[in-house]
Amino acid sequence: MPLTPSDKALVPFVSVDHMMKLVHHIGIEPMLIGLAEYIEADFRRWELFDKTPRIASHSAEGVIELMPTSDGEVYGFKYVNGHPRNTKAGLQTVTAFGLLANVGNGYPVLLSEMTVLTALRTAATSAMVALHLAPKGADTMAMIGAGAQSEFQSLAMKALVGLKSVRLYDIDPMATEKAARNLTGMGLEVVACRSAEESMEGAQIITTCTADKQYATILTDNMVGAGVHINAIGGDCPGKTELAPAILHRASIFVEYPEQTRIEGEIQQLAPDHPVTEFWQVLAGTAPGRRDAAEITLFDSVGFAIEDFSALRYVRDRIAGTDLFTPLDLLADPDDPRDLFGMVMRAGPGAG
Repeated sequence: MPLTPSDKALVPFVSVDHMMKLVHHIGIEPMLIGLAEYIEADFRRWELFDKTPRIASHSAEGVIELMPTSDGEVYGFKYVNGHPRNTKAGLQTVTAFGLLANVGNGYPVLLSEMTVLTALRTAATSAMVALHLAPKGADTMAMIGAGAQSEFQSLAMKALVGLKSVRLYDIDPMATEKAARNLTGMGLEVVACRSAEESMEGAQIITTCTADKQYATILTDNMVGAGVHINAIGGDCPGKTELAPAILHRASIFVEYPEQTRIEGEIQQLAPDHPVTEFWQVLAGTAPGRRDAAEITLFDSVGFAIEDFSALRYVRDRIAGTDLFTPLDLLADPDDPRDLFGMVMRAGPGAG
């Protein structure tokens, strides 16, 4: 139920079930567009935010990370993991939850699942960037890696960029079949391909999103022609890449936050001083985006906390006036803020 003024100590909690209902309540493409608008708005005020590379705990199995940021009025963080081997055990590769809090008093104002929301915000970010960097009139995308992100990426590109055709390839044919089945009837021409090379035939946008934690070469230099936009979203931790280094040397590279991307993105393969452009500067008009039709643009995306902040902010605004959350008794709120002990004792058996 909607919160009332007397519910000041209750925190709205958006469960996975609530999030799925919110997607259907809004519509998946309108939601992707709305998320992209919030993300772009926050990119345009990038300099207001606290920024730090995510705090990571790495293991041989994967990574667990915290991603915090604040705009001075609202604080947000996301807990997220990345465990590529989980798929073989029937588990998600990525799971997440997030929180927003009032900077003025420190009280949380939203707790939300972010496994579904991260897929949505990642796709919205990709499409928002492609809208500014992809060649004019781009309508065909190669989607290399048909895992949990592929359908979201395809629909976001359709909703924001005008994508008409997606060419799917995954090393696992069953994953390609899954994505093709899920995208049937979604307003896209869907082509299942037998190789990465085949998927790129006629594609102006190339999205790579594979899961293996290794220095992989999903794209070799000879596979990438002039004028394409590469949306590289699979590299997201040290030791995990998808592109041949030669591609990076030919491309104009755009990143979220260089201090994080140089650790986790494709550019971990390059010298620390290799030039890159922070994408917020393109939106601010202080750096060029695509300069000509032959240029190769590369969005080396690893995901950044501001995007999660934007997504949580969007959800906070969209659940207002709905029943798509549970008021959660997360905070102790004694009548006398100095008497936490008394509150505990009064809750005991026989207490009057």
